[in-house]
Amino acid sequence: MKTSKTLPSRRADFASAPTLVTFQGVSKTYDGRTHVVKDLDLEIRKGEFLTLLGPSGSGKTTCLMMLAGFEVPTSGEIYLGDWPLSQKPPHERGIGMVFQNYALFPHMTIAENIAFPLEVRGLSRALIKEKVTRALDMIRLPHVADRKPSQLSGGQQQRIALARALVFEPELVLMDEPLGALDKQLREHMQYEIRSLHMSLGVTVVYVTHDQTEALTMSDRIAVFAGGRIRQLADPRTLYERPSDGLVATFVGESNRLDGTVLARDGDRATVELFGGKKLDVHAVDIDAEGPAAVIVRPENVRIGTSTAGLADVLTGRVTDVVYHGDHLQVHLAAEGQDIVAKQPARDVVAPAIGDDIPFGFLTDHARAYDPARTAN
Repeated sequence: MKTSKTLPSRRADFASAPTLVTFQGVSKTYDGRTHVVKDLDLEIRKGEFLTLLGPSGSGKTTCLMMLAGFEVPTSGEIYLGDWPLSQKPPHERGIGMVFQNYALFPHMTIAENIAFPLEVRGLSRALIKEKVTRALDMIRLPHVADRKPSQLSGGQQQRIALARALVFEPELVLMDEPLGALDKQLREHMQYEIRSLHMSLGVTVVYVTHDQTEALTMSDRIAVFAGGRIRQLADPRTLYERPSDGLVATFVGESNRLDGTVLARDGDRATVELFGGKKLDVHAVDIDAEGPAAVIVRPENVRIGTSTAGLADVLTGRVTDVVYHGDHLQVHLAAEGQDIVAKQPARDVVAPAIGDDIPFGFLTDHARAYDPARTAN
């Protein structure tokens, strides 16, 4: 298996697969008043890679811990297939688990660490040896079997933790911020490793992270959590290009925001007057027929200079900074009391001068309007 900057293609067949995990009306509270998770209904399909994404305190990790059996729902039930899990302790659920801190036994060799879940299941010594060898080959680390965890790099330890979670061939593997302790380059490499193993083994993965880029890169579907609820559940492209509310739009990916008031709405089209007086034709997503509106536009959808010709929505901004990122330029514009960022391809583009007043605009479909009151948790 060669490393590559391109992750394997997402599976197309999991959408028709049977449901493996069901959260049915699940809530969790520690004090009887504040809910960490509230009335959660969620189906996880066999063979999919589902990411629970959200900021700290959003409820995503608590959901994972309830599924693993380390937390107990206050109400509702979680099913693995047709079996309720509420009465099953963690070791009887047959679920693999990968943690951020690896959780390897420091006094054991790597082979002994990987063998541990097989030993507690009572497998024969010969079969354990065979499975451990196969697991080490799978992660391309057969030469470290006799080493201790302290003798390995962070990336190698995480691959060992992954092998230990997979060695007993579980239907379901849970991963709690598994790459959070790694540097950027190694984290990107491990994203490829995990995705490749998921594709080749067909195992169901539930993955928790607060890193939106990681979620977009690796997942079949993403559940965005906020305030103990799922705000949107969708495939990565839908989530990024068609967020259902302002919280998802601003949390997932970079965004520009222009505030104003709805003048009129007709179906999925609306006219919004910005506080500076400029009127925009926008795509109405989550706004009322009147009242406040937050217009969200992705930086890559902002056009500047002569490329604004023919657009319905064109404003003027003063260039405050131009930042070179290798493959693209980030042009910062002061407009409507905001810092507007436009991403432009770096090749064959003449960068505007700082201090210039230039036009910028966007297609109507790229300007999506939300109620700012519903962008909070």
